[in-house]
Amino acid sequence: MKGRKAPLARELSVGEVARRSGLAVSALHFYEAKGLIASRRTAGNQRRYGRDVLRRVAIIKVAQRLGIPLATIGEALKTLPEARPPTAADWRRLSQHWRADLDERIRKLTRLRDHLDECIGCGCLSVETCPLRNPFDTLAEEGPGARLLEGDGG
Repeated sequence: MKGRKAPLARELSVGEVARRSGLAVSALHFYEAKGLIASRRTAGNQRRYGRDVLRRVAIIKVAQRLGIPLATIGEALKTLPEARPPTAADWRRLSQHWRADLDERIRKLTRLRDHLDECIGCGCLSVETCPLRNPFDTLAEEGPGARLLEGDGG
């Protein structure tokens, strides 16, 4: 029966998932240890993954490229149904949830870019006047001592 394709296997080995996803086997083991993906063990103690793991791995990789922490990704993946691969609607829901965080990081990076020249250009990197480290000298109001300098400063 030439030209017929073999039926797709219901489950994939860790090597097949690695090949199809472009990830190292060790990365898949790491994701599994973090609870991001799951496998079952065969009688010979080999990992077997459902085909839906390929879509889950794709979501993980895209989210990581956005700078989303693995813990946050894991929480989002827990909201997905386990009986089927994530759909486009599932992705839209996850991505909308992450959009606000991404927009805030873009705002902060834009501010950093816009103030970078004047900060470095001043030559002193003064804590009192630096628009990046101490915008509007707000730290002076808190008194002396160490401070976490993450203020957004406008």
